[in-house]
Amino acid sequence: MGGAHGVCYGVVGNNLPSRSEVVQLYKSKGISAMRIYYPDQEALAALRGSGIAVIVDVGDKGAVANLANNPSAAADWVRNNVQAYWPSVFIRYIAVGNELGPGDMGTILPAMQNLYNALVSAGLSNSIKVSTAVRMDAITDSFPPSHGVFRPDLQRFMVPIAQFLANTMSPLLANVYPYFAYRDNPRDIPLNYATFQPGTTVRDNDSGLTYTNLFSAMVDAVYAALEKAGAPGVRVVVSESGWPSAGGFAANVENARNHNQGVIDNVKNGTPKRPGQLETYVFAMFNENQKPGDETERHFGLFNPDKTPVYPITFPPN
Repeated sequence: MGGAHGVCYGVVGNNLPSRSEVVQLYKSKGISAMRIYYPDQEALAALRGSGIAVIVDVGDKGAVANLANNPSAAADWVRNNVQAYWPSVFIRYIAVGNELGPGDMGTILPAMQNLYNALVSAGLSNSIKVSTAVRMDAITDSFPPSHGVFRPDLQRFMVPIAQFLANTMSPLLANVYPYFAYRDNPRDIPLNYATFQPGTTVRDNDSGLTYTNLFSAMVDAVYAALEKAGAPGVRVVVSESGWPSAGGFAANVENARNHNQGVIDNVKNGTPKRPGQLETYVFAMFNENQKPGDETERHFGLFNPDKTPVYPITFPPN
């Protein structure tokens, strides 16, 4: 049940289709996995019997802190948001925090432990894994990829989290955006390398591995950081990757389509360091008109709110 080709389903818009329409759109396009950013009861209900694998985020930093401070809140959370739907909804991971900053990262591991214990009590800890989603800036010295290491100021959080993931056989969720790397350094990063187009090859002289796209190099920097944290067996799941189709520098339909189709097609290949399947979630399903921040933030969607594609994109059979 559920495959490795996912799309993130954000709902920060006032003109989006109903949850049940969205689930049908995923199925009709062959999208086999979904990420939702809070335990959205309507979405979970619509997912019953769909066979779509799901990452369920616990919510914002306040939700993470509540779960960290209160084991009974974690038990309630699992009962209300997991057991109420399992197994007709194939929940694959619980994401405890999305890109939390250093000031809030101390709550992640206690919340993960409380949720894990609640899953153990429910008999679900082998089926559903608990993780957290990190931004690429949690890694420093990411070029060449083999030099990747968790940032010094985050190591006191990330090393124990990595150990927890190893002990519970859970993956690390990583939000990997070649777009932002390219936008911030177009002088040194070729556009074709950032968008899976041919023409640039980068060799990591320390590992001997060769890279033809930035995405794979970024993922392998995360793997290198996990190794240095003493967790070489922990898998990486790319919990977000996308490219905007409008609204800013290099944000156009051609680049967005090249990048996102490249990400989707790369799922089966993995990376030079870890060949094989790389479970990946494209950000995002829809252009969300109420997202705050730069104009590009409202143009990451594969689809318009009326369910028409922003550009052609193909998901292979799983």
